[in-house]
Amino acid sequence: MKKVFLSVLAVIVILAVAVSCGGRRKAAQGELSGELSLSGAFALYPLVVKWAEEFQKIHPGVRIDISAGGAGKGMTDVLAGVVDLGMVSREVYPPEAAKGAVSFAVAKDAVVATINTENPVLADLMKRGMSRGVASGLWISEEYKTWGQVAGTADHTPVHLYTRSDACGAAETWALWMDKKQEDLAGTAVFGDPGVAQAVQRDRLGIGFNNLSYTYDENTRLPNPGMLPLPIDVDGNGQIDPEESFYETKDRIIEAIAAGKYPSPPARDLYLVTGGIPENPALVAFLRFILTDGQQYNVPAGYISLSEEKLQRGLDLIGKK
Repeated sequence: MKKVFLSVLAVIVILAVAVSCGGRRKAAQGELSGELSLSGAFALYPLVVKWAEEFQKIHPGVRIDISAGGAGKGMTDVLAGVVDLGMVSREVYPPEAAKGAVSFAVAKDAVVATINTENPVLADLMKRGMSRGVASGLWISEEYKTWGQVAGTADHTPVHLYTRSDACGAAETWALWMDKKQEDLAGTAVFGDPGVAQAVQRDRLGIGFNNLSYTYDENTRLPNPGMLPLPIDVDGNGQIDPEESFYETKDRIIEAIAAGKYPSPPARDLYLVTGGIPENPALVAFLRFILTDGQQYNVPAGYISLSEEKLQRGLDLIGKK
């Protein structure tokens, strides 16, 4: 009986030590707790997931829920108080700012035109690229109906044009390149970045536009199977010059965007938006992490880090909270 008592006592002591050590580990990692929720732009979703994973290693007591659904949904949700942060892949509009939207620039990426690898005039397209005028002829005036018109050949194969059905920063940014708005874009409307990517991959005559994260494979850094980015003829001279040719890998186009070789738009800043200046300690800590240590994950994840000046503006907004 005495041996049983001693055995039980030993187990209690071991458990007490384990709990005590666990408590010290948690305290060492930080005392923040609570839940944070985000919704919005597909463009930001992969990077925000990475930030959340790294932040939760430091603050395991904070739970973070993230859902993609388009920049418009993110803005609507955050202004309605449904989420703590809206992921927005465009500038905040004045009416949204008037309702309390506060934006934090957190990264940069770009929207690119995407075509199928089995396109009937692929070689000509890659040599010629697509100028702003051709893009406008497709998505705005709709005067370009065949792939021969796009590629400068006699091919009469019809173009199958795709756009986004959801209110999103990608479509707004793509339209802005042509001095228009998302609602001005023609084409078969498809929901979400994944939806447009899949439509192009399945349709040899298709052309759409996607964010970099849905154009390139994260592991190989090459274009996703079945699709290719269509180069932009920046100077409009009817051909892709060596300085305009940087689409082979995700790393090359990221370098080009950072160097200003890719037009802006369709390159653009990405934002996290709050409904007013944040007060929640966990939310403030998450934003501060993103604007400082979290920036190291931008480039590996396929995004471009922002200038210190832009990051500091965000830090100034949250101050010392």
